[in-house]
Amino acid sequence: MALHCGRSCRQYLLHLAHDHVDFRLPEIKALLSLRGRQFDPSENFQERSPFWRLNGLSEDDARSIMKRTVCGKSVFELWGHGATQTELKTSLLEYPAENMAPYLKQESTYKINVYTFNKTLLFKDRIEKIDALDFLPFEGKVNLKDPDHVFCLLEDYGSDPNDIPEKPLYMYFGRWIADGQRELIRSYSVKKRHFIGNTSMDAGLSFIMANHGRVKAHDLVYDPFVGTGSLLVACSHFGAYVCGTDIDYNTIHGIGKASRKNQKWRGPDENIRANLRQYGKEHLYVDVLVSDASKPVWRKEALFDAIITDPPYGIRESTRRTGSHKDITKPPDDFSGESHVPVSMAYHLSDIFTDLLKFAAQHLVLGGRLVYWLPVYRPEYCEEMVPMHPCLTLISNCEQTLSSHTSRRLITMEKTKEPEETDALAHLADPRFRPYQGHNSFREKYFSGLTKKSSREHSKTSSDGGE
Repeated sequence: MALHCGRSCRQYLLHLAHDHVDFRLPEIKALLSLRGRQFDPSENFQERSPFWRLNGLSEDDARSIMKRTVCGKSVFELWGHGATQTELKTSLLEYPAENMAPYLKQESTYKINVYTFNKTLLFKDRIEKIDALDFLPFEGKVNLKDPDHVFCLLEDYGSDPNDIPEKPLYMYFGRWIADGQRELIRSYSVKKRHFIGNTSMDAGLSFIMANHGRVKAHDLVYDPFVGTGSLLVACSHFGAYVCGTDIDYNTIHGIGKASRKNQKWRGPDENIRANLRQYGKEHLYVDVLVSDASKPVWRKEALFDAIITDPPYGIRESTRRTGSHKDITKPPDDFSGESHVPVSMAYHLSDIFTDLLKFAAQHLVLGGRLVYWLPVYRPEYCEEMVPMHPCLTLISNCEQTLSSHTSRRLITMEKTKEPEETDALAHLADPRFRPYQGHNSFREKYFSGLTKKSSREHSKTSSDGGE
């Protein structure tokens, strides 16, 4: 297909990493919306493909996406594409010469790379494919170390490693524009983090969550289950001011047993502030507080541009809140209340998510986003289980598989209206707004699955003559 268009409507090829596949589309859509752009793919768009052709973008739009995405590897100005070598050549010859000319001048240098998805080519095969592009009017000199312009031939051999075709299913050729931020996964790795805990979110998912939440410079971002602050670190990387709360006194103050191997106790400067200082973001650290997410501690107004959080599931971190099931007794007359430390009680998952959505509806700015993880038992999951609120609109729902029977879903919601008194009774009129109690049994079902797996493995070992 010919690509007849001027500079303002050129087509761009987005090359995506093939991990966290469910998370890619919401991330790219969120980053485009920060630019006021719509996601406009080409015909025959396949979401699970590592190559997306996008319309309606400028080169600045493409570069802006790459400055933030951890799901995208690279972006190219697409010059031609086709299912066969003939189709590719025809498409390239039909691409407007005036669009190519600035990058093919005699005084410029260039190089051509060959990238293959799901297949490894020998060096000689790569050279043959580059030589087959000799019909392109390159006038400059080849410079493999530091070229002025980089071009790439990208070949898609499908996604089945057990059925790799001899020839590519599809081919693309274009001018490299920019790379994504995959390097952040390494440079922000929790393995190198100053302060970590048992449930510290890995760097890649932390940045994906920040992107889904459209976190940007000068935003105020809040995490009500802050833990060791992994999500605050990711949000501060994009220039947001960050704050959070957690019920765990020891975690907030960085004291107690360490989570690292061969380290018994945490050091004197192992805390969230030190994590931000490690990455040069301490100036964006507002504060963290010891606080119960089920109790109101903030004034009733819109305070936060985004709420990004990972609530406890009751697996590696307990779900607790302050309070007691015992009868409330009257304190002594001379009791001031200042030194009282309340006991804790179970905080059911259904209550956690109900409170979280209610809090977001009250404290997010209009257009602000709530991004959180929802644990689910896969055999029973359906979309109706996702908690809803009259003031929040569901934007995306992505699954990360934890085991054969459990997963967690990254839920992104946007505040689309201010709370009203009638919202408190919305669950009576619409079943979508009723708390889903099934989440409360997630812990039992999680360990039930592990027990079944362990029993099967033991039975297999016994039948094979193992000890």
